[in-house]
Amino acid sequence: MFLVFTVALFSTLALPSAGQGITPLTTSQIDYFTPYTYYASAAFCDPAKVLAWNCGANCQANPNFHPIASGGDGDAVQYWYVGYDPTLDTVIVAHQGTNTSNLLPILTDLDIILVPLALDPERFPGLDPSIMVHSGFNSAQARAFADVLAAVQAALSKYGSSSVTVVGHSLGAAISLIDSVYLPLHLPSGTTFQTIVYGLPRVGNQAFADYVDTHLYLTHINNEEDPIPTLPPMFLGYVHPSGEVHIDDSGAWMTCPGQDNPSTECIVGDVPTVFQWNEADHDGPYNGVTIWCSS
Repeated sequence: MFLVFTVALFSTLALPSAGQGITPLTTSQIDYFTPYTYYASAAFCDPAKVLAWNCGANCQANPNFHPIASGGDGDAVQYWYVGYDPTLDTVIVAHQGTNTSNLLPILTDLDIILVPLALDPERFPGLDPSIMVHSGFNSAQARAFADVLAAVQAALSKYGSSSVTVVGHSLGAAISLIDSVYLPLHLPSGTTFQTIVYGLPRVGNQAFADYVDTHLYLTHINNEEDPIPTLPPMFLGYVHPSGEVHIDDSGAWMTCPGQDNPSTECIVGDVPTVFQWNEADHDGPYNGVTIWCSS
């Protein structure tokens, strides 16, 4: 049986539903995401620096953060960390994106076979076998799932919080989205979740996207002509869930209702072929924040 959980809705973050049109976010709505952008960026930093919360501008942007655990080697296991933000009153779970200087994360990105999450009932009890995800992303999430869950449980208990926010960029965004399916299946009912990710590649099939739309509160933010959110291609059976926000060339942040919205104001329509790609857009800036370890 699926775990039923509630989602905290913020009046300043009310995004249009799929039935509504594309609209720009206000300045206050854009600014809402900035602390989470820095948290996603800090995931690229060495675990020892994260545990000391001494990772340069990324850590200084959220000075009251309390780290609980951090791990990974940046190669076989992407860096990750868990901690508590008293200002936001939420437990933060963050995963590192692709480090192109290491081989294994690149091979992970290229492992594009779709596999059912139900093949691992320990992680995903009760999921329908039709829900399928990118094999490489699934394997990457599996390498740290137990440690991440234990750290989240410890943080919720220590700080008396009932809120979890999962963040990540690129490969880290994909791992974070699978985490966002995994964690609610193992945490107490009444725990609230939101997922805020950047440069998210497509992670799963239609059944996965529909599951995410039904069970998660997801925002995935794309920057200008970043090609990564257009991959893997749709003709391989991949579908983005709803929740897209696209930063256009003017710097406006546009809501893009529905799954893989084809409008030219959204990533699918704005970057239809390789000739429109600009890989430099992948790391940002996202409201002035370029995602990378700053220390």
